[in-house]
Amino acid sequence: MSMDITFLGTGSAYPSPCRGASALVLRRGGDCWLFDCGEGTQTQLMKSPLRAGRITKIFITHLHGDHFFGLPGLLCTLSLQSNPDPNKPPVDIYGPLGLRDFIWRSLELSHSQLLFPYAVHELVPTPDQCPAEEFRDFSCLGRDGGPAGGPGGRTLRLGPGESSYLLEEDEQLVLRAFRLFHRVPSFGFVLEEKPRPGRLNVHKLKDLG
Repeated sequence: MSMDITFLGTGSAYPSPCRGASALVLRRGGDCWLFDCGEGTQTQLMKSPLRAGRITKIFITHLHGDHFFGLPGLLCTLSLQSNPDPNKPPVDIYGPLGLRDFIWRSLELSHSQLLFPYAVHELVPTPDQCPAEEFRDFSCLGRDGGPAGGPGGRTLRLGPGESSYLLEEDEQLVLRAFRLFHRVPSFGFVLEEKPRPGRLNVHKLKDLG
């Protein structure tokens, strides 16, 4: 399956009229996977040949605003462009612990109702991913006051001896997250294609010597 990458934003800290904050899209077959969603991502999508409605997965590397402040608005736009479909698979959103609470609070406070399901899969960081004075324990978020019909999703932790988080695996690739050191806990994402058996016509090779 072919893949290609489109950079929607490479700016830092804030967007500019001609350069969006961090965002890129990996197109895999008919699906689009969005990595980070800074301000201006929607505008950049409109300028590109990509279709926002094709986004099936979103990955947030860390909780600095220039990497995810565009997410609530993008989700609302996707909802405006979609039709209610109870059989539609959820949009999977991956990111650091605290992301689920941010999303549903943003949608609740703005009285936004999405017409499609979504699931937030949170990665639990370790204290050594950032300077000690910057580490925050967000494990208590969402325990009280969250809506009964809030987003589902998994909470992913590193097991003993593990160095990466297994996010998904199918017959074609393995998707993992790994820890990065930054001012706040940060994650990188790796898509590894599985070996594909070749097609070799042994008889024809023998005929050709």
